[in-house]
Amino acid sequence: MSGPPPSTARTEDDAEVVAQSLEQPELFARLYDRYAPDIHRYAARRLGDGAADDITSDTFLIAFRIRSRYDRTRPNARPWLYGIAGNLIGKQRRAEVRALKALARTGHDPVTESWGASWVEDTDSRIAAQGPLAGALAALSAGDRHVLLLVAWAELTYQEVAEALDIPVGTVRSRLNRARRKVRTALGADPAFVSDTAEVA
Repeated sequence: MSGPPPSTARTEDDAEVVAQSLEQPELFARLYDRYAPDIHRYAARRLGDGAADDITSDTFLIAFRIRSRYDRTRPNARPWLYGIAGNLIGKQRRAEVRALKALARTGHDPVTESWGASWVEDTDSRIAAQGPLAGALAALSAGDRHVLLLVAWAELTYQEVAEALDIPVGTVRSRLNRARRKVRTALGADPAFVSDTAEVA
C-alpha cells in the first residue's frame, strides 16, 4: 500500500525570495513576515519599544532598497537583516549607553518593565534587571557589545554574526571572548577560573 503522494510544495529560501522580489516587489513582504518580530524584539531590548518600531521599519526599508546587492549564495537573510538593524542601532549608541548607565544606577529597566508579561523569559528579566550587568554592558566598546548581544539576545551563531557585521569569524570570537571576560570581571568573577563555552556547531 502506498502512502500519500509527496508534497509538491517546497520551502523557498530567503535568497530566492529576494531574487523574485526584484521582479515582484510585493514578495519582499515574506521576509518581513518571517523576521520583523525578531528584529523588533532585539531592537526593543537594546533601545526600547518606541525606537524599536523605527529600527524595524527602517531595517526593512533599507533592505528592500538594497535587495539587488544581496548575496544570493546565502540562503538565510536573517544575519543580513540583523546587520542592517545593528548599523541603525549603532547610530543611537549614545542613547543605548545612557539607558544602560541609568539601569546600572537605579536597577530598574524601563524596557522590560514596559512589557509587563513580556516575551522575555524570567531568567532573562532577572539578569537584565541587575545594575552591575547593565554597567558592564555600557562599559564595553560598541563592537564588543554588539557581538555579545547578537549572540546572547538575537541567538545568532558565530558565522551569522560574522555575516551580519561583515567581519571574520575569528574577529567575532575574539570580540566575544573579550566582552565576556570584561563582563565577568565587572560582575566580580575571576575570568581566569571561568572558561568560555565553545559554540556547538
